[in-house]
Amino acid sequence: MGGSEAAARAFSEHLVRRGHEVEVVTSCAQSYVDWANVYEPGTEELNGVIIHRLPVTELRRPEKFGPLHNWMINGPAPAPLFEQHRWSKHMGPDLVDLPGWMSRNIDRFDLAVFMTYLYSTTTRALPIASGRLPCIMQPTAHDEPPIWIRLYDSLFRLPDAFLFFTPEEREVVRRRFHIEPIGETIGIGIDLDPATSVERFRTEMQLGEGPYLLYVGRIDTVKGSRETYEFFIEYKRRNPGPLKFVFVGEKVSDMPTHPDVVFTGFVDEPTKRNALAGALSLVQPSRFESFSIVLCESWVQSRPAIVHADSEVMLGQAKRSGGAVPYRGFAEFEAAVDLLLDNPELADRMGANGRRYVVDRYRWDAVMEGFETAARVALERFAKRARAGSADRVRSRPTG
Repeated sequence: MGGSEAAARAFSEHLVRRGHEVEVVTSCAQSYVDWANVYEPGTEELNGVIIHRLPVTELRRPEKFGPLHNWMINGPAPAPLFEQHRWSKHMGPDLVDLPGWMSRNIDRFDLAVFMTYLYSTTTRALPIASGRLPCIMQPTAHDEPPIWIRLYDSLFRLPDAFLFFTPEEREVVRRRFHIEPIGETIGIGIDLDPATSVERFRTEMQLGEGPYLLYVGRIDTVKGSRETYEFFIEYKRRNPGPLKFVFVGEKVSDMPTHPDVVFTGFVDEPTKRNALAGALSLVQPSRFESFSIVLCESWVQSRPAIVHADSEVMLGQAKRSGGAVPYRGFAEFEAAVDLLLDNPELADRMGANGRRYVVDRYRWDAVMEGFETAARVALERFAKRARAGSADRVRSRPTG
């Protein structure tokens, strides 16, 4: 259910629909928490996409990764390069024979695309492909502690082109790596499927007819879900009333129970759309986002959002769309909730603004045209580099 994983799948399937042949190399894991192998290793076809799954060699263990990660982020900088590589291996997923797979298969492809900068599927494989194959990076970058690790300095100079989701993401890469990233800012295509029955969702979750706030995604402290929970409990203490908070998604971090908080667990897409359509507002509390699919999905259902202003991406999306209220701290969170509760017409107008914003910018056909433009740029730049390399080799050839 992760954003990058969902985006990789959606891009792959839409490329196939446009006539491209697409193969994906990934892990057998289902969760980044431990990278435990769940899927069978090997090759399969799903919705026209050929998927190669390589098993994970070693689970990510909190007792080993946690102290190393904390030292890498908060310890003296820069850490020795060998420690950075050790951290990257434990970050995972460390896949069986990934470098060998890349080396054996690289000549079969016209283009390689690496989704997210953080994981070893990029840190180990991109250096192998670069120079042998046109490469695009979709970094899903945001200003978070790991991006400042020096290991990535050289990595971000390897792609022939970039694909960004927002202008803020491009600016993060420009500012962090002191490069002018060549490529396209395309976003993610968003399906416009309507909700089918808000009443069914309310009935199944025993919500009654009162208003509710909604969080959708991985329920994880690093995603801001715990802080939002605590803000809501304080809001209810100060403002008694029928308002509830619904959390939709897998629990990664423990959360206390409360009579006005509902945890639904994982739900299917129609149920998610019903949940979004019936909400007073989506709450997107993450400070570390490169896009936020669920924010756009909320706007598709014509509902507004309350977003964390410490995220440059969320703040930019809020300003451009007119569909979200940014907040910092509890006082602004409380004011945003009061604003939408007391002004239902304003909430509806903001939701309509958000829907227009998605329809105008994130139709799949327009997004894929941007993707193909970046692909052409990568092919042209790779060919230019190859010609320059051939000329250099000719000039340096000894005479006699």
